[in-house]
Amino acid sequence: MASVAPPSRFRREPLRVGLLLLPSFPGLGLAAVVEPLAIANWLGGEALFEWQLLSLDGEPVTASNGLTSVVHEAIDPERSWDACFVIASFDVHKHARNRPLKSWLRRQAAFGTTLAGIETGTELLAAAGVLDGFPAAVHWDNLQGFQESYPKVQARAQLYTLDRQRLTCAGASAILDLMLGWIAQRVDADLSREIAMHLLLGETREPGAHQLQGRQSDAHAHGGKVRRAIALMEQALEEPLECDAIAERVGLSRRQLERQFKQHTGLSPLKYYIVLRLGRAHSLLQQTRLSVAQVAASSGFGSLEHFSRAYRAHFGCPPSADRTQTYTAPVMRQPLGRDS
Repeated sequence: MASVAPPSRFRREPLRVGLLLLPSFPGLGLAAVVEPLAIANWLGGEALFEWQLLSLDGEPVTASNGLTSVVHEAIDPERSWDACFVIASFDVHKHARNRPLKSWLRRQAAFGTTLAGIETGTELLAAAGVLDGFPAAVHWDNLQGFQESYPKVQARAQLYTLDRQRLTCAGASAILDLMLGWIAQRVDADLSREIAMHLLLGETREPGAHQLQGRQSDAHAHGGKVRRAIALMEQALEEPLECDAIAERVGLSRRQLERQFKQHTGLSPLKYYIVLRLGRAHSLLQQTRLSVAQVAASSGFGSLEHFSRAYRAHFGCPPSADRTQTYTAPVMRQPLGRDS
């Protein structure tokens, strides 16, 4: 263990941090926010940060992993914080309709509080209107729905953002990067690096790093022409291309395209394309208030009957029954295919 830094090195008033937990919040998210703060206090030899757990009503909150956290108090519109972290995951649309919550967030913004959205906590900041004009890091699985619902927010598929008094994070391991970056800004860069060492982390990842950086995405895992074909499909989900047209544009016959798709993905081009379009539909159904007909059209299904039949076959329920993003709702698995 490294020696504890002299207390005088960071002497200042503690930063008061409120941690708002929403039902079904990510347990990892809470730990990743609190642990760097605790290590900062330990290394600094004093209370650099003071934090309290908050809930909407002051009652304990259960995380998505089933563990329950006892909180210190309910949100109070008359109390301000130096920073508030909104930690949320599932069922975010239900929370986004909570008027007292949105009013509380706007009031915190008026107090000059630094507001941070962890995972779908970012969507709650957006719903309150306190992210308009700001960049926001949104998890790749929620990006399409977020962009549709909050066009005034600059949603990005990056790890996190640190922009003036707004912090956002896509979640998971990136929360540690966000916290280290924020501690470097608000307290001391050397302290932040020392915390990273104790967490056994290497260099803190930059905010703009792509969420899937260092890991092959679906398209990049496949052969060159299949990869190009997938890119064409992804660019034309609302108005699907014919398979013959895709094959011609990548320089293959349709039969060659089908053979290569089967080799690299285990699916035919048509089936793969349908899965991509159903993925878009799944995101829009769970993450927006678009009607089923609007979602079908936006996903390239000209026939509502065809869309409903295909959706039920893939997810086991009609699209009208898949309108909330909860822990028990249908999940869209990514068509990663086979190794090349």
